[in-house]
Amino acid sequence: MSLQKLADALGNIITRQALNKYEQGKMKPDSSLLVSLSEVLGVPIDYFYSKPNVDIELRNPDYRRHTSKISSVEKASIEEKSKNLLEKYFELEAILNLNEEQDYFQFNKEILTQEDVVEAASKLREEWNLGYDPIPDAAAMLEDKGYKVIEVDGPKSFDGLSAEVNGSKVIVINSSLFEGNNCRKRFTALHELAHHSLRFPDGMEPKEEEKLCHIFANSVLYPPDMAKRELHSTRFHFYENELVLIKERWGISISAIFQTAFRLGIITDFVFKSLNINYRSLGYHKENNEPGRFLSQEKPVRFKRLVYFALGKGLISTNEAAYYTGVSAWEFRKSMKQLV
Repeated sequence: MSLQKLADALGNIITRQALNKYEQGKMKPDSSLLVSLSEVLGVPIDYFYSKPNVDIELRNPDYRRHTSKISSVEKASIEEKSKNLLEKYFELEAILNLNEEQDYFQFNKEILTQEDVVEAASKLREEWNLGYDPIPDAAAMLEDKGYKVIEVDGPKSFDGLSAEVNGSKVIVINSSLFEGNNCRKRFTALHELAHHSLRFPDGMEPKEEEKLCHIFANSVLYPPDMAKRELHSTRFHFYENELVLIKERWGISISAIFQTAFRLGIITDFVFKSLNINYRSLGYHKENNEPGRFLSQEKPVRFKRLVYFALGKGLISTNEAAYYTGVSAWEFRKSMKQLV
């Protein structure tokens, strides 16, 4: 928000010039204004008193796509939200004295072709012992391997980004864009994994790199050998019932199934184009309008789990736990159910 928009949202009880002085540390707001600010900005009052114990720098943030549609102000907002959450994340790990091992995937061969990314996807499944089974929860899998997966609220033009912070590999996903669309969320998480794990030649067009990251994500979710086995060869028709069954088993969207079938030579260019025309005519390209639902959580949980772990060990107070989770102390206490 600009300072003027913030002043307007506050009902102009304070001027833009005064807000600028607060922002620069030349003046301090009184308690009543802090309450109004917390309501308008959607943060607890404790937020204004917090002092980070760790220095957070997002190194080489790489945005998922539509980058040209994200303004510099929107980028700054996304990155500040990410840094604020990561500050808390690293603080919690320091409080708990955690030093868990990381099992990052790295494919050292330079990526030039579609065959290279399919090979990389196969190597990942081999190294992480995934076999040929569907991945139940991509976010949980990445967290188990040491990646920090977080969600922030961003504009619709933002899907996700990858970055490095204090030696940790971070994947940021737009929480507001993927509500109820787990297939798209897990695809985005694995697309960002591709940016962390694959090495592209200098000078490769960004559009081509994005396309190869798409294929990597598709191939991790739906291994080509299994796709060939299930989809068979030389198809002219697909029935929605079959596509929904595949989607709900593998957690991959119907449009991605079309892409996979075309890439593997199961359908011709003509059939592929016809399928996409019918897909759009049915309105399935619209948000959350595609039939079938993949039933997984696809929500990063490690951060919240650390909050309750620290609280259970008596290392943080209830008020501090509320601060970490971004809710009021009253809301947090209301949600707590201590069993032992």
